[in-house]
Amino acid sequence: MSDQQPLVSHLLELRNRLMHCIGGVLLVFASLAYWANDIYHYLSQPLLAVMPDSASMIATDVASPFFAPFKLTMVVALFVAMPYVLYQIWSFVAPGLYKHEKKLVMPLLFSSSLLFYSGIAFAYYIVFPVVFGFFTSVAPEGVQVATDINSYLSFVLKLFFAFGLAFEIPVAVILMCWTGMTTAEDLKKNRPYIVVGAFVVGMLLTPPDIISQSMLAVPMLLLFEGGLFFARLYQPKDDEEEEEA
Repeated sequence: MSDQQPLVSHLLELRNRLMHCIGGVLLVFASLAYWANDIYHYLSQPLLAVMPDSASMIATDVASPFFAPFKLTMVVALFVAMPYVLYQIWSFVAPGLYKHEKKLVMPLLFSSSLLFYSGIAFAYYIVFPVVFGFFTSVAPEGVQVATDINSYLSFVLKLFFAFGLAFEIPVAVILMCWTGMTTAEDLKKNRPYIVVGAFVVGMLLTPPDIISQSMLAVPMLLLFEGGLFFARLYQPKDDEEEEEA
């Protein structure tokens, strides 16, 4: 019975943290819902800026003009509330961490959020104008570019998550080195394979054109090099003592 009490208390704590996370996202969504159409219009600017003057976006489903902006607003609410969600996760796991683990986890939570937002900003301000400009410029003669709003939303959200996750590479490298899964020296030796892997990932996560693939692969490689630099600072102390011995 005594063993069940801590389990029940942990489950209750987890439930409370999850409710706080959901409540935080819903609160942000309720605050942004009034501007749902404006948010979608802002998201569509990279495509609208390169479309012909006579072209426009279309809605092939009856309910798309209503649901697409609100779907986007829910995703934006999740992105905006992410620091609060991460804080709730941190509050749940922090009591079970050692002191040296707490010193590592908190900076990683902050840096992972910042890197994820940076990946989204990079996709929106740098990648989208180039990719959409290329797609609209290669349309065959007689073909009018008229993108469905649902298809456009799915496309940009896919790229947002792809670039957001790709920008987490430094955090992943640091964690792998800190947990002892690998070392910065081993990763450095395998750099040629990582270069090939970055372009393969770029091919899988982006549209089938060399421009968008390269615009994902090159930042991934630069972030990998940054992760290698900082990973040396998080080398486990036990490993360092064994190397000195």
